[in-house]
Amino acid sequence: MPGRARLSDVARLAGVSASTVSRVLSNPGLVAPATREAVLAAVMASGYRMNHAARNLRKQRTGCVVALVPNLGNPFFAKILDGMGRELAAAGYDLLIADTLEDAGRHRTLERFLDPSRADGIILLDGLVPLGRLGQGQDLPPLITACEWIEGADLPRVMLDNREGGRIAVAHLRDLGHRHIGVIGGPAGNVLHQARLAGARAALAGGRLTLFPGDFSLAAGRKAAEAWQAMPDRPGAVFALSDEMACAFMASLQRAGLAAPRDVSIIGFDDIDLVSHLSPALTTIRQPKRDIGRQAARVILARIEGQEVAPVTLLAPRLMLRETTGPAG
Repeated sequence: MPGRARLSDVARLAGVSASTVSRVLSNPGLVAPATREAVLAAVMASGYRMNHAARNLRKQRTGCVVALVPNLGNPFFAKILDGMGRELAAAGYDLLIADTLEDAGRHRTLERFLDPSRADGIILLDGLVPLGRLGQGQDLPPLITACEWIEGADLPRVMLDNREGGRIAVAHLRDLGHRHIGVIGGPAGNVLHQARLAGARAALAGGRLTLFPGDFSLAAGRKAAEAWQAMPDRPGAVFALSDEMACAFMASLQRAGLAAPRDVSIIGFDDIDLVSHLSPALTTIRQPKRDIGRQAARVILARIEGQEVAPVTLLAPRLMLRETTGPAG
């Protein structure tokens, strides 16, 4: 296509109106997925480039959305941020990523971005931010939560159905005949811990549950393995509320000459990339991580445009049946 591509060129290639192209580029969440994909393909084919600087100056915007993550070292967030970044880039926004657990003090990062001159919107993935840190009532950029949420905060949520995920995990173990099930938890006040544990208890139906304290980390999985080995009456199955804890639990048992599922069935939560490559491969509950990122981006883009959004966008978990769970002995 000779010369610089125009909006009308993109519209002709995609078979839609120029206003539809504009809507896809400014607010893709309002457009049907098939139409959005056709327009984005036409943008790539034509070489069309938006003048983002002019748009942002005209609308008095920064052109940036900030994602605040509670631990950037956790591989769980990689696909979420990838989905988020792709969706925002299609709308002409840059994604900035910051860790809420910086050395200067927990959640100081959030306070730095509660300023419309720093970001057009904030996606908060940390459910332990105190309500008082949210600056409610001030002139703030749009703020939503993703993955985790904050009880009592009137903020849109994009999240997995964590209670259902916990229920599916323990129902699977129950179907295998397990009646004494261990759960490696998260931090006691964490909303993910509470929701997943509630689902696990709902599926237990008169069985016995032993709770091992945890915090979603590798270290917590190792400690739970030590505690499990020291028990005279061990649970025949263990549900770890994160894959990292499940991996560390299983590795510790392997070093002690024990194996899953021969000596204990193990199921995790998240389905990070690593777990399908382990030997044995980990049975786990899958979160649709890229979809969570995409949905969060669409919600924050709608909020930036001043549109009403659903209070909760709920995504479904899925059981990934692999090699670490088996019938009760």
